[in-house]
Amino acid sequence: MALGLLRRRRSRSAAPGLSVPLPAGAGAYGCEVVDPMGQPMGGAEVTVTALDSHRVVTRGTTDPYGLFMAMLPSGSYSVMATADGLTPTRENVDIAAGVVLSPTRIALPPARQLELPPPGTWLFDPPHTAIRFIAKHVGMAHVHGRFTRFNGGIRIAPDMADSQVSVRIDAASIATGNRTRDNHLRSADFLDVERYPYIDFTSTRFVYRGGSRWTLNGTLTMHGTSRSVGLDTTYLGTVNGGYEQELRCAALAKAELHREDFTLNWRSMLARGIAVVGPTVQLELDVQAMYRTPETPTPPE
Repeated sequence: MALGLLRRRRSRSAAPGLSVPLPAGAGAYGCEVVDPMGQPMGGAEVTVTALDSHRVVTRGTTDPYGLFMAMLPSGSYSVMATADGLTPTRENVDIAAGVVLSPTRIALPPARQLELPPPGTWLFDPPHTAIRFIAKHVGMAHVHGRFTRFNGGIRIAPDMADSQVSVRIDAASIATGNRTRDNHLRSADFLDVERYPYIDFTSTRFVYRGGSRWTLNGTLTMHGTSRSVGLDTTYLGTVNGGYEQELRCAALAKAELHREDFTLNWRSMLARGIAVVGPTVQLELDVQAMYRTPETPTPPE
């Protein structure tokens, strides 16, 4: 195991048990990342940054046993470990040439849970909300786009799990920065906006994932087809702020959609057999919503 290999120091250029010798001028660093219960955290992200230049030297994820190892040039570094639902933890380490450091244990405490929005109705604030997507184009590049016209809201229940979200998007408002492409996306080859003018999402349940993370389960209706989807959602908090100092909350939600699930199965290949449009679309909702009261101002156009 990588952890066992790191338990001994050595001042020469080769470390016992390692498959390759240490490069000249390098040392070895290892850590074990554990959760709040002391259990190994496989898949935790570890980022190593040089303190003098503030450049990221290396990054990676822990193995199934929570272990991470890297060979680093001599110097001083900041090591940060992160995992969903837990508070990131940082430590500093000094690396000396030819030295294999004894592994450190990095414990990730529970993330501080942000205070949830008070129950009631919250309306999307369009000038401060974005609905974006990314699709692969000709096998390697990506097309970034957004929808410019939509409305939606959140009904916060006393039990957050029973809250509801609804969003209606004007399909014809799709914009990618290219008029010819946008017209093609509005056509019957893709969204067919004359027959299906709206894209609708209605939630069914909020599922708590720890820290500020939730999964928002619901039904997405697009191109005349409805499918169950789960939005990976990060709650960003509640503040008094904005152009009228109104109470507002914010969240970021993401999902991967498969075009053919919604019968968006237009196919075109280049001569080399590469698809012009990839099979999946990354969807992102960056939302600010205002608490609705009789005194709530109407968001500016």
